[in-house]
Amino acid sequence: MPSNRLAQQIAFIVEIDKLKQILRQTLLTNASRQENSAEHSWHIALMAIVLAEYAPAGVNLLHAVKLLLLHDLVEIDAGDTFCYDLSGNQSKAERELAAADRLFGLLPPDQGTELRSLWEEFEAQVTPEAKFAVALDRLQPILNNQQTGGASWKKHGIRADQVLWRMQPVQEGAPELWPLVEQIVADCVAAGYLQQASQAESVST
Repeated sequence: MPSNRLAQQIAFIVEIDKLKQILRQTLLTNASRQENSAEHSWHIALMAIVLAEYAPAGVNLLHAVKLLLLHDLVEIDAGDTFCYDLSGNQSKAERELAAADRLFGLLPPDQGTELRSLWEEFEAQVTPEAKFAVALDRLQPILNNQQTGGASWKKHGIRADQVLWRMQPVQEGAPELWPLVEQIVADCVAAGYLQQASQAESVST
């Protein structure tokens, strides 16, 4: 029989498979279906490896990858909250804290504490690794939206100024990628994938 420690680790591994069931608003690049949160985490972890040269000096890549792979596990209990859903985001922190208590509590105490601290680090967005990880987490959805003709933007009536506001962490976490963000948004507006806000809307946002 497995030791209690191994049994706890296996229970956690089985439980996190449920992240594959959590659907996001973002579509796959072929627009065939919504991506799930496990696919999203895998995608941005690979983005960190491919785009490592654009990370600010001193960023520990392995640490950033760990943050990206762990950051959405709480959605197993809390669900995915659409970033532009103002009402849903009001209760997001409370739901995710409860999820973190349960999920990381499945592990042996030393591992549970370690992984929870990584999740908390991502959420705090203070360390260089967390800032880089958050930047990639914000970048991936607009790449997918560009490839799908702005599918989720159009569905929810999202404007260019909202996207640029959402993308602000890129300026600090991966500043060399900010010109890419601006170009993508401009191209999507020009192509009709993204609605440009009126001056009045921009002031009120």
